[in-house]
Amino acid sequence: MSFNLKVGDKVEVIAGKSKGTVGKIIKTYRKENKVIVEGANLVTKHVKPSAQNENGGIIKVEAKIDASNVMIIDPKTNKRTRIAHKIDEKGNKVRISVKSKEILK
Repeated sequence: MSFNLKVGDKVEVIAGKSKGTVGKIIKTYRKENKVIVEGANLVTKHVKPSAQNENGGIIKVEAKIDASNVMIIDPKTNKRTRIAHKIDEKGNKVRISVKSKEILK
């Protein structure tokens, strides 16, 4: 199984309650095949008062999403795309957008 996503990639959620949400990947969990996308899959969390948060209360936090439920956004066309892998002239493996054939950073 190949894990094509990296922190900072702009992705769109394609399934679940946050379908259609576009955001950047905050954190990846390779072994679990999950990612956290900013602004997507928000869950309510009850927080006790602490040194950092004096009041506590109810807050909204992003939860993990399965990596199969997000697709990367092509930087050139701004549409969803698949990812291909290619060896460049220096011998490095790079990620390439299937739609626009552009290298993804």
